[in-house]
Amino acid sequence: MHSGAPVTLRLLPAPAGSGIVFRRTDLDNFEIPAIGRYVAKVSYATSLMRQGVLIQTTEHLLSALIGMGVDNVIAELDNLELPILDGSALPYVEALLSVGIRLQRRRRETVRVLHPVEVREGDKFIGVYPGSGYRILYSIDFPAPVGKQSACIDLAAETYGAYIAGARTFGYQADEKRLRDMGLIRGAGSENAIILDAKGPVNGPLRFPDEYVRHKVLDLIGDLALAGRRIEGHVVAERAGHAMHTALVSRLIKDRSAWELAHVPVGDETPEEKAPAVMNDAEFGAPALIGA
Repeated sequence: MHSGAPVTLRLLPAPAGSGIVFRRTDLDNFEIPAIGRYVAKVSYATSLMRQGVLIQTTEHLLSALIGMGVDNVIAELDNLELPILDGSALPYVEALLSVGIRLQRRRRETVRVLHPVEVREGDKFIGVYPGSGYRILYSIDFPAPVGKQSACIDLAAETYGAYIAGARTFGYQADEKRLRDMGLIRGAGSENAIILDAKGPVNGPLRFPDEYVRHKVLDLIGDLALAGRRIEGHVVAERAGHAMHTALVSRLIKDRSAWELAHVPVGDETPEEKAPAVMNDAEFGAPALIGA
């Protein structure tokens, strides 16, 4: 999205308990686990860094993996930024479904929230609370034509692929020069983002009437994946963004009294509660920013 660098991404099966791991094949297969301790940049996208090695714009892939219930995978890429594809997580979901997801004979672990953890910044807010399943209530308030929108999603109800994955990233045409001068959105275009002027999308139609807030939910799911496991609890966010999403992860994980590892015994779980991994390789050969 931001670097404009060409990249090839492959998703590979991983053993149970591996978690989600990024591997830079252009740098001697250097690996960065998808966990909060490696968060490096959170301006307009979420990036990870370990020992000086950077991986940018992780949120869409992480969102697709968590949304589809994949716990263990190796994501190989040969450049610093993941492909933006069409600006949503839908191409990832379709690829995962096309190669198959295998259930592994090991108990799935979740981060079960035990007491509230909150982050506030002026009129912006995000918090996570004890509760069954994984539910998200997200509210946004952007300048026209977006305005105010809210969405409530229950991931346990298998809603991700149908209701969240297809929601695309968006931006204002008036901000383009400023962002490009900052070295951002070098590959952004009408093929991979909703572009807005004062009247509405210049490259419509929208996929959903509330596509903007659905995409914020998509981003949130990807950022909270940096807890290292799927969240078991209820999340409320109001006018938050990548910085607050990842700040919540940091605050939650550091407060060891706020959560516990919950296990679902093998044989007692539903198929969705086992620890799945990608069955075969899935490959994406696309520029990190299309339309530059």
